[in-house]
Amino acid sequence: MIVIKNLSARMGNFSIEDVSLDIRKGEYFVVLGPTGSGKTVLLECIAGLNHASGGEIWISGRNVTKRTPEEREASYVPQDYVLFPFLSVRGNVEFGMKVKNYPRDEINLKLNEVADLLGIKNLINRSPQTLSGGEKQRVALARALVIESELLLLDEPLSALDPKTREGVEAELKNVHLKTGTTTIHVTHNFEEAITLADRIGVMHEGKIIQTGTPEEIFRKPESEFVAKFVGAENLFKGTSTISEGISVIDISGVNNIKIYSSTQKEGNVRVTIPPEDILLSREKLMSSARNNFHGKIIEISIKGPLIKVLVDASIKLTVLVTKRSFEESNLNINSDVYVSFKASEVHVF
Repeated sequence: MIVIKNLSARMGNFSIEDVSLDIRKGEYFVVLGPTGSGKTVLLECIAGLNHASGGEIWISGRNVTKRTPEEREASYVPQDYVLFPFLSVRGNVEFGMKVKNYPRDEINLKLNEVADLLGIKNLINRSPQTLSGGEKQRVALARALVIESELLLLDEPLSALDPKTREGVEAELKNVHLKTGTTTIHVTHNFEEAITLADRIGVMHEGKIIQTGTPEEIFRKPESEFVAKFVGAENLFKGTSTISEGISVIDISGVNNIKIYSSTQKEGNVRVTIPPEDILLSREKLMSSARNNFHGKIIEISIKGPLIKVLVDASIKLTVLVTKRSFEESNLNINSDVYVSFKASEVHVF
C-alpha cells in the first residue's frame, strides 16, 4: 500500500537519507529507533507535514510526494495529541468529519461507534484540559479514526503514559487494528511496545532504515551490532569465523580455545548472538547432539516474571532463561557447577 523510494529530507541540522520501505495494506508497521534517529521526520514526510528533498512517496498507487496533507488521505496523531482546548471531546472527535462535510446523521453514527470502541462515551462532554494522558490519547485516536482514512500515522502514541495506562492503550490499539484493518505506521523508541503491536518492524538509526523484519526476525536475527544492542539481544560476542564442512567455526575474541559452531555460514570478522531461551542448562553433562557444549559456574541469578535468568561463566559469560519449575527441580544456586548446550542452528552470525 505504501512505497517509499530513496526518500531524503532535512529538518534543521538533521536529515534522513535514502530511506526505502514497502508497507502492505492492512499492516501494522512500527518504525523503531532511539531518540534522534529520524522517526518523526519520516512520519511527517509521509503525512505531508515535511517536504522531501529527494525520493518519492506512493500511497495506494498514487505518487503523493508533492501533494498536500489533505490529498494524502492519512490520519495523523502527533506525539502531544494536539487536542483543541476550546472544543469539548465531542467537538474534537467531530472536527475532521465537519471539515469533510459529513451529514449530521453520519457524524452521530461514527461518533457513537468510535466512542464505544475506545471507551470514551463518558468523556464526550468533557474539556480536554480535564483529561488524563491515557484519556487524551484515546480522544486523539478517535478523532483520527472517525474519518476512516486508509492510513493511520502514530507518533510515539504511548510515550507519555504510565506503565499501567500504556498497557491498556496498547491493548486498545491492537483491538482497533483488528476491527478496522487500517494500515498503520507507528513510531517508537520502545522495543517492548514494538514487539507487542507490530506485524513488521523497521529499525531506524542515524536517518536510515537499517533492518526490516518481523519482531521475531529483528530480535533473533539482528543484522548489525547496533540492532542487537538496541533490542537487548543477550549473548553477543565478537569472533573470527571460518567454514568447515558446511559449519561456521567461530573463535571467540579474547578467549583462548573457545569455539562456537553455527549453521549460519559466514567467514571473517563476525558477531554472534545466541537467544537465552535456546540454551539448555543442567547439573549433569548433557547427552545432546548439539554442537556447542560448555561447562561453567552460575555467577548470577535474577527473576524475570515467570522465568529465571541465569548467568553462567563458562570462559564466556552465557545468559540462560529457564522456568521456575526447572530451576527449583535442578536445585541451582550461585557457584553451582552446570553444563550448557545449544544447537548450531540456534547461533546467529552477522
